[in-house]
Amino acid sequence: MPTIRDVARLAGVSTATVSATLSGAAFVSDALQARVREAVAQLGYSPHGIARSLKSGSSRLIGLVIPDITNPFFTRLVHYVEQITRRDGYSMVLCNTAFDVAREREALALMRTQRVDGIVLCPAGDIPDYGDAFAIGRGPPIVLVDSAPPGAGADSVVIDNFAAAFVATSHLMELGHRHIAAVAGPQQGLSSVERTHGFLAALEARGLTFGAEDIVHADFREEGAYEAVGALIGAERRATALFVSNNQMLVGVMRRLHDAGLRVPGDISVVAIDDFPWASAFRPALTTMRQPVEELAIQAVERLRARMAGDISEPRRIELAARLIVRDSVAGPVTR
Repeated sequence: MPTIRDVARLAGVSTATVSATLSGAAFVSDALQARVREAVAQLGYSPHGIARSLKSGSSRLIGLVIPDITNPFFTRLVHYVEQITRRDGYSMVLCNTAFDVAREREALALMRTQRVDGIVLCPAGDIPDYGDAFAIGRGPPIVLVDSAPPGAGADSVVIDNFAAAFVATSHLMELGHRHIAAVAGPQQGLSSVERTHGFLAALEARGLTFGAEDIVHADFREEGAYEAVGALIGAERRATALFVSNNQMLVGVMRRLHDAGLRVPGDISVVAIDDFPWASAFRPALTTMRQPVEELAIQAVERLRARMAGDISEPRRIELAARLIVRDSVAGPVTR
């Protein structure tokens, strides 16, 4: 493995010049920097990150923990967080946990051993699952994104899930739908619960009745929704519209409706939370609530910067609004 001395020898400079070039700690002329970087590239030299972080007090690493890399929402979040932190001179350590709280705890422990300067976490669990990991001043600062258990004791950046579901369901009712069913997410997940509450509140606000048979729960994934929605479309009195709690379940729902020979929106209208790149490519194009993913990333990194700079103020909760994107999967109900 090449050392800093090997780089210095090949570049014809001192080890101090190599160190200053790589760390930016002192001025080095452009000509010498070019020689050093060429030698680094030729030798494949990589400075020892942990040793460097012990000396400087900063690893220049940011951790990001997400529950599902296959979900376009989280894929876009990864893109924006990496883009923003890279501009700040940081590298990113990514962990994907498949909604497994035990794997989340392992990921947090791994990031501490890597001496990351801060962590953005999209938690799948509740406060007791994490002990005192969120406490400000204990280990690297953590900012929660997408889901923020009440009383977590950490900064959080989320969308107003209740309002997003309320607006989506209200849109269906404004078009005349009075029998609306829901494909909801897991019964334990915070964002899922908030969306279900928003859906029910919208119905209640219009004085509409709702039966237990009009809601099914799935796992926020495509196949789970494909199976779950069968109970709704096979009901003796089928709903005229469906509210779907996330984008991946929306894909499963649309597949099942197609396989059942149901036309959207001719036979049944569909609206969902969370827009995604292919929503407008579907036929019909899908009506969704668009989450401001880039703004979520910007706000999360901004809070992380403040904490890494020594801010010990009370935790802040930043709540952003989703926006209704009207396309073709919703129309007025058809009289049967």
